[in-house]
Amino acid sequence: MNFADLGVPTTLAQILEQQGITTPTPIQTATLPDSLAGRDVLGRGRTGSGKTYAFLLPLVARLDASKMPAMSRKPRALILAPTRELVGQIHAALQPLAKAAGLSSVVVYGGVGQNPQVTALKKGVDIVIACPGRLEDLMGQGYADLSAIEITILDEADHMADLGFLPGVRRIMDKTPQSGQRMLFSATLDKAIDVLVKRFLTNAVTHEADSAQSPVSTMHHHVLHLSREQRVPVLVDLTSAPGRTVVFTRTKHGAKALARQLNKSGVPTVDLHGNLSQNARTRNMEAFHSGTATTLVATDIAARGIHVDDVALVVHADPPVEHKAYLHRSGRTARAGNEGTVITLMTDEQQRDVRDLTRLAGIKPTTTKVNGPSHPVLVQLAPGERSLPGGLTIEAPASTGGGGRSTGANAQRKRARSTGQTGGKSRRGNPASYTSETGKPSGPSGSATGGGGQRRRSGGGQGGQGGSGGGQGGGGNRRRRSGGGGQSSQGGQRSGGGHSAASFSRGR
Repeated sequence: MNFADLGVPTTLAQILEQQGITTPTPIQTATLPDSLAGRDVLGRGRTGSGKTYAFLLPLVARLDASKMPAMSRKPRALILAPTRELVGQIHAALQPLAKAAGLSSVVVYGGVGQNPQVTALKKGVDIVIACPGRLEDLMGQGYADLSAIEITILDEADHMADLGFLPGVRRIMDKTPQSGQRMLFSATLDKAIDVLVKRFLTNAVTHEADSAQSPVSTMHHHVLHLSREQRVPVLVDLTSAPGRTVVFTRTKHGAKALARQLNKSGVPTVDLHGNLSQNARTRNMEAFHSGTATTLVATDIAARGIHVDDVALVVHADPPVEHKAYLHRSGRTARAGNEGTVITLMTDEQQRDVRDLTRLAGIKPTTTKVNGPSHPVLVQLAPGERSLPGGLTIEAPASTGGGGRSTGANAQRKRARSTGQTGGKSRRGNPASYTSETGKPSGPSGSATGGGGQRRRSGGGQGGQGGSGGGQGGGGNRRRRSGGGGQSSQGGQRSGGGHSAASFSRGR
């Protein structure tokens, strides 16, 4: 069966074919006949099951068929998603389809200035893809009127519930016409989702395919039982293997600290968490997509928004608190039929939690006790020659001022720093944004120079958490950071505590 057999217009099916997408996934096969017919749809499918095209295809087809013009401040379709990354992904997938139908769109989320979003809404757009918080702000200011919405879609509804967005979602949905078509897609269907279904969907057709607990035959689950002090050395070994790796931590401070430690050890790494500005998040994801960074360290909130088809390895550096987070984190690998490996690092005190977690997630992992990075199982799980080409440092662009608020400029200024590393040549995939961890060009031999501490001024505003050898910095204060060549990746690591902020941040 192909997309045309399901009722997808030929022009849209051809666009998918140009991208190598010819066979519908189970969730697409199940929902498209009903959604294209204008029915309210409730769809459940695990992360990576193809839900995005399951709602984009009927949305574009129905808007194109109605031929209504875009109106100032009154969009015709609304897609709500929980994270900025997911909004961006949906928008990227929508672009070629919308272009073929002559439809306009805008993304709406916080963390960036609102002026471009306001300008687009005033001009008139057909489709708004939004995070609930910023959309409510613009509605309250009179820039967005939802009275002309023909189709409303909620993507990752369960994650919006987990993040506490449902009150805002309900307020937004109340402003859309009850006569419009509504589609809700989620990896799980629990009581919180049932409240939305009963309140907003009319005679909804429910389809369940590739549920969150469906076993993925190409995904292999392992648990590495190890001591706390061996976690970073083991992570360095795993992430230095060929291919892309996503590492998850529980907290944003843990993600930042672990990314710094991996970079110091020579693994090109970027992080993704709530403390970064939108420009930094975009820049880091572009580095990961392009291969400039081979490892991404992320928090749970970013798990739903990472879409890279060839991620070979997912590592839970901190086991997540609950099984839904485990499933969504793990869904970053084994996508589009590819093979993938999921590894959970487990210390002695985490054994019961990990056992309960995997049981609730419906998986039976292989558990191996390892004593360090030399254990042969690591090469089996992440095969290939290890490479430490050198860490990355993000060089934030100078602030240009202007309209709109900036939520992360100071955080980005702090990230440019000079530190020692184990050596290796500088990666120059994007020399305007990334340099070797030393912040200096490579020498003639291709090795990065360690050097001593470098004095720098923190940009205006509030200083951030000190990293290696740094304390709490105030705005505009001088801070000296220790360079030192060849610093051990595990030196100064704190012991004790179950959270990543304590686990991966340096002790004083």
